[in-house]
Amino acid sequence: MNNQVGVVVAEVMAEAEGVKVTHLPSMIRVDAGNKMEVVYDEISEALGEEEGYFDAAEFEENMSTHYGRMIHLDDRTIMFANPEDAADYIDFDLKDLQKSD
Repeated sequence: MNNQVGVVVAEVMAEAEGVKVTHLPSMIRVDAGNKMEVVYDEISEALGEEEGYFDAAEFEENMSTHYGRMIHLDDRTIMFANPEDAADYIDFDLKDLQKSD
């Protein structure tokens, strides 16, 4: 979102390798190639808040859309463009559920 928190999130994410930030009138677009990690305490610090202030709930409140898969951990959210990469990260076996002839 293009609000006070969203601007700070975008500033922090702009420093991450492979991340592109585009400021639009009603939103801030943050793009990455295959994977992007949002480390909550980095955002908290940039906001001038104590560790733990920015969390998954704050992240969800300020995020609009993600095309791919997200993994929420206690200290960060990891977004993957490819769902198979997310499955590999959590060691989830993506079996072919279709019956082969």
